[in-house]
Amino acid sequence: MDSTLAKGLAAIEWMTRQQRDCRVTDLAQAFGMARSNAHRTLQTLVECGWAVQDPDTSAYRPSLRLFELGALVGEAADVGALLRPHLALLAQATGETIHLAVLDRAEIVYLDKFDSPLPVAAYSRVGGRAAAYCVASGKALLAAASLDVPALQQRLGTLVAHTKNSITDFDALFSELERTRTRGYAENREEWRLGVCGLGVPVFNARGEAIAAVGMSVPSIRFARTQARELADHIRACARDASITLGYRASPEPAAGQQLPTSITKRRRLE
Repeated sequence: MDSTLAKGLAAIEWMTRQQRDCRVTDLAQAFGMARSNAHRTLQTLVECGWAVQDPDTSAYRPSLRLFELGALVGEAADVGALLRPHLALLAQATGETIHLAVLDRAEIVYLDKFDSPLPVAAYSRVGGRAAAYCVASGKALLAAASLDVPALQQRLGTLVAHTKNSITDFDALFSELERTRTRGYAENREEWRLGVCGLGVPVFNARGEAIAAVGMSVPSIRFARTQARELADHIRACARDASITLGYRASPEPAAGQQLPTSITKRRRLE
């Protein structure tokens, strides 16, 4: 463990819990460290934006950056509760395994799940991870981000083959994400696990940011083209309603094949 990093994180938490301005001697006494070490730790936090120093009293307090990050974490945590009714309706309508997933660097993390009651169900677990480029929910979020090939390479690193169907070439992945945006949903055709296919559509918040994705895992024996299109209609409607719940406002119900919206964060970078 990195003791310097651990000390800095402990200092941030301690200051936050004091709910008052703190001096160098306060931190030194709380952690049994030399005053010079406490001063160095606090100055590092100030320089990195995690703390501010009062110019009149020289006391320290946590910066609003902690509030900003805490609000983001809280928003992500609340999403699951807000969207669970939509996932339940989708699970009931399709009989397939339904997920809510978020993007974490090169992977997706499952926040919620409804298991399929059908005899052959696709296996996954809440808290589990999967390579974003191999599963439909991950592809949906990557497509919404509209990353070019260099940006995909930087984010994902090496594309490892998890099955014989996995995409391992960045140009091929870029083309797949373009198709995803064009048809309005992502597909996984046994790219993460053999015998398991899937669909995914991003969920947007009030700021137009793709913050999660609704995913559906389907055994390959139930994923013929006709079935996939029918399931895609269901999951697109679910993602639309989920986005409305989070305050997203866009055009009325998209027609089949209408493009996925690009995350507004990406659009602002392009403008």
